[in-house]
Amino acid sequence: MAKPRRWLEWAGAQARDWIAVPQATDDKYSRGVLGVRTGSTEYPGAAVLGVEAASRTGVGMLRYLGPRRVSALVLARRPEIVTADGRVQAWLLGSGMNAAARSRETTAKLEAALTQDLPTVIDAGALDLVGVGAGAKVITPHYRELAALLSRSGDTVTAAEIAGQPGEWAIRAAGQLGVTVLLKGSVTYLASPSGIRLTVSGATPWLATAGSGDVLAGILGALLATNAARIDADADALAAVAATAVVLHGAAAALASGGGPIVALDIAEAVPASIAALLA
Repeated sequence: MAKPRRWLEWAGAQARDWIAVPQATDDKYSRGVLGVRTGSTEYPGAAVLGVEAASRTGVGMLRYLGPRRVSALVLARRPEIVTADGRVQAWLLGSGMNAAARSRETTAKLEAALTQDLPTVIDAGALDLVGVGAGAKVITPHYRELAALLSRSGDTVTAAEIAGQPGEWAIRAAGQLGVTVLLKGSVTYLASPSGIRLTVSGATPWLATAGSGDVLAGILGALLATNAARIDADADALAAVAATAVVLHGAAAALASGGGPIVALDIAEAVPASIAALLA
């Protein structure tokens, strides 16, 4: 895709081109298989929310690989999820994890996924592993997480400074870290190392609720799996896919809200209707 010199607002008109609509010849494998390593005993709900959102975004199969108790909760909500390891087209890693409390075993499993060099969403408790592997990666930090990540790289910055110039810091992080950056906020900024600059705005303020980011990560993971071939052919496609996830997330929140309060699960449950409306 062309590399805009200025920020380009991404909306439904652009996003619909990145929704993979199944054909009569498709099966669950050709529709994309997403691998998920998220959640922890402390934050099991993040895994449930991410899996729920990914399942409703149109992925053909989802492999959840996490702690036994978390797997049980995921299966109780979504019995069609596969908990056996196997081939995947993309990964979702880190939601609901705490890097400081992560076990060596969990770290090794996250690193093993990253070294497969598949399109990968790196969220929350896996952000410190951004430098592992050479595949197409998109990170999904909020201001505080990006400040901590850049500070570890030797760039002293505060969350307040990033909030003051989010676009500039998204660009800087993409160049410094060599990954696509999805910087969450009232306006979401997306920047790639090659110079893609996209924004998504207009989301309902009701979207600022616990677990909303886990839902976004799930939507994004599913879109990476269903667009894996396009991303492999053109690394710049990753930014378009990430922006499309933000558009869907906002549309689902607006539909679920109807002008009133929502919780994260409401957003995930509204994703299929939002996709249908977008395609229509």
